[in-house]
Amino acid sequence: MSRYPDASGAGSDAPNLDFAGTTPYEDYVQADVLTHLQHPVSDDPGEMVFLVTTQVMELWFTVIVHEWETASRALREDRVPVAVDALKRSVREFEALNASWTPLAQLTPAQFNSYRSALGDGSGFQSAMYRRMEFLLGEKSASMLVPHRGAPRVHAELEKALQEPSLYDEVLSLLSRRGLPVPAGALNRDFTQKYEPSAAVEGIWAGVYAEPDQNGEIIRLGEALTDVAELVWRWRNDHLVATRRAMGSKTGTGGSAGVAWLEKRAQKNVFPELWSSRALVT
Repeated sequence: MSRYPDASGAGSDAPNLDFAGTTPYEDYVQADVLTHLQHPVSDDPGEMVFLVTTQVMELWFTVIVHEWETASRALREDRVPVAVDALKRSVREFEALNASWTPLAQLTPAQFNSYRSALGDGSGFQSAMYRRMEFLLGEKSASMLVPHRGAPRVHAELEKALQEPSLYDEVLSLLSRRGLPVPAGALNRDFTQKYEPSAAVEGIWAGVYAEPDQNGEIIRLGEALTDVAELVWRWRNDHLVATRRAMGSKTGTGGSAGVAWLEKRAQKNVFPELWSSRALVT
């Protein structure tokens, strides 16, 4: 059934067009708010594309954070199927997020330069919702709270996320409760610090994958996490390629190292033992 039926005809099939105030659709979606959030500061028509695409990315970050927080709660409650479902939804959402690079990936240097100055000191690494997403992946850094000191609510949300276990920390706790020998150092670590890979955890994953008949539920969880990790890697690489194409080796907005910084990020794996353990499975 069409969401936008042809209302030109009369009869019982015609939709209701008469509302006392705003439409129920508007009340629920807040479309008028969303479509009036764009305030370009240059005369270049390409800036609108950049601005809307970036705002769409922020909305996808929000959805993905919601899914990963749902998965984390479910893991704490030993509801693995619920966690896997949330992770699988986030995979579809991450695919849509990654597709957001498409409108930006063909920018020539001249096109990007025509409105780059409008960004001023603005940079994507200042995105609070993206930072929450990174914290959930275990990429913790207290210094990333500094840009948000002037926004108390945002700063408090990020500080809370910094101190809480990451999604992967919840996975390791689950493995421990299932009787697997997760080392105490991985379970009782300082959650404000970046997760560091463990040879012992790598061995646990190798053992899990080596016995699929006994570990089906955990393997499904591991595969859902691996799907997420792959899409994070693709996100970082797509970001790198789009930036390299638009501005080459110039210093990035906000004073970052630009392409050089993105290259380092693109080399890092999320949930590293899930990748390295595969070489140990016989």
